Parts: sequence; structure tokens; C-alpha cells
Amino acid sequence: MLNVADLTVKYGAIAALRGVSLEVRAGEVTALVGANGAGKSTLLATIAGVLKPTAGSITFEGQSLVGKAPEDVVRAGIALVPESRRIFPSLTVYENLRLGAATRHDRAGIAQDIEQLCQRFKILGERLRQPGGTLSGGEQQQLAIARALMSRPRLLMLDEPSLGLAPILVEEIFRLVDGLRETGITILIVEQNVERTLALADRAYLLNTGEIEFGGTAAELLESFDIESAYLGDDLSLDH
Repeated sequence: MLNVADLTVKYGAIAALRGVSLEVRAGEVTALVGANGAGKSTLLATIAGVLKPTAGSITFEGQSLVGKAPEDVVRAGIALVPESRRIFPSLTVYENLRLGAATRHDRAGIAQDIEQLCQRFKILGERLRQPGGTLSGGEQQQLAIARALMSRPRLLMLDEPSLGLAPILVEEIFRLVDGLRETGITILIVEQNVERTLALADRAYLLNTGEIEFGGTAAELLESFDIESAYLGDDLSLDH
């Protein structure tokens, strides 16, 4: 579905990504793990069209994404839920959701999707007219995911969806991601809670200082690398 080949991204003279290649298969959850500063968010932002690569290719369902504007990447079928959620706090939950459908023009379909998302994310339905900034951190994360789903993506990219959330809310987010997978949507996830992420993922890539060090099944990654000591701390958590 998504193929990244020999991707290089630079910030000035500094290469944040060097020759990165990976594949995301339709219907699967693919995890991208690695220490802070490894380039994970840079990779997602480049796929989303926010950053431009200096070399390499990105193809989605056979279509090149290199050089496309972010809104065109959304139209192609990819949505990014960025780190720190980035909802619009002064806008209502409804208005945030409506913005997620900015590339669409089917009013009836948009209204139907908002209704369906409010059934899936019940707290959003209860607070549809509240400003997004009045929601809790976990509720804002649900809003950020729901907003991304409003574009009807075939590939959903999640950047640190559990960041800053209490443990009970982290489990809620992972249950939500698992539920989305059951609907058939393809997911590429960057997540600090590596143990929980690899338990959920079908495939995984280990990114180390801008380069892919390993790619394979999540189980193979756990078997092949001493992730705890080499990269992620004592309990497979990136926030150590």
C-alpha cells in the first residue's frame, strides 16, 4: 500500500533521515519505534507532505507522493494525527470534526460521518458544542483521531497517540486503535509505549539515528534486538 524507498530528509546540512526504506501493507498495523530523536516524526511528516525529501521516493497505492502538498496527500487517502494532538482549542468539537473534512464536498456524507464518529467516540457526541480546549487530554486525543477519520483515509498515521496520558487513558487509546484496525483501516503508528505497540502491531521497523536498523514482524523485532538496553530503557518505554 505505502512504499518508502531510499528516503533522505535534511534540516539544512543535517540529515534527519538517511536512505530510509519501509513498506506498509494494507489492513495491517505497522509500528515505527526508536529512541527520541531517531527521526520517526520526521518520517511521518515527510509522508504527509509537510516536509520535502532531498532524495528517495514515496508511493501510495502506486501513486507518487513526493512534491505533493499536504492537502493532496489527504485527498490521496492518508491522514496524520500529529504529536500533541494539535486540535483547535477555541473551536467546538463539531467545528474541529468539520475541519477534518476540508478536502471533501459531500455534505450529506460529512454529516453522516460525524454522526457515526459520535457513536464510536461517545464522549465527543456528548460534547459536540463544547470548545475543544475544554476536553481532557484523552478526550482531545480522541477528537484528533476522529478529526483525521473525517477525511475517510485508507491509511491513518498516528504520532505518539498516548503521549502525556494517564495509564488508564493509554489503554483506552490502544483499544481504540485496535478497534480501528478491525474496521479494515491501515495504520502506521509511532508510539513511546513500545511493549504495548509491538503487541498490537503486525509489522515493525526500528529507526536508529535516521536509518532503518530492522524491519520485520513485531515478534521478530523483539526476538532479534535487545531493545530494552540498547534503545528504549528498562521496560521498553521510549520516555526513559
